[in-house]
Amino acid sequence: MKGSIISGAIHGLLAVALGAFGAHALKEVLDDYSAGIWDTAVQYQMFHATALLIIGVLIKLLGPIKQLKIAAICMNLGILFFSGSLFILAISGIGVLGAITPIGGVLFISGWLLIIISIMKLK
Repeated sequence: MKGSIISGAIHGLLAVALGAFGAHALKEVLDDYSAGIWDTAVQYQMFHATALLIIGVLIKLLGPIKQLKIAAICMNLGILFFSGSLFILAISGIGVLGAITPIGGVLFISGWLLIIISIMKLK
């Protein structure tokens, strides 16, 4: 529970900081295409930071459900692979990094699916 909430809060904090960094410090560095990639990375990081907070609350309310713990791991790894690869891609322009991004997307989908499964299993 604590781990999900703390990691969600850290990712939320970083999403706000990286969003501001992209909008201000990288304003002259990123072209419109790269700025769009950066914004997508920030948005998905914040969406899934919020999901991590919700998972933490669900664990607190429902107990240590294995699927919720794995969902939190998937969300954390998804942020690293999805948003992380997009941040690097936006700055570097190294197109091959785009091949890593879908791994993060699959991890996000897996995390959401595990939340659904964990709630459906409740009696």
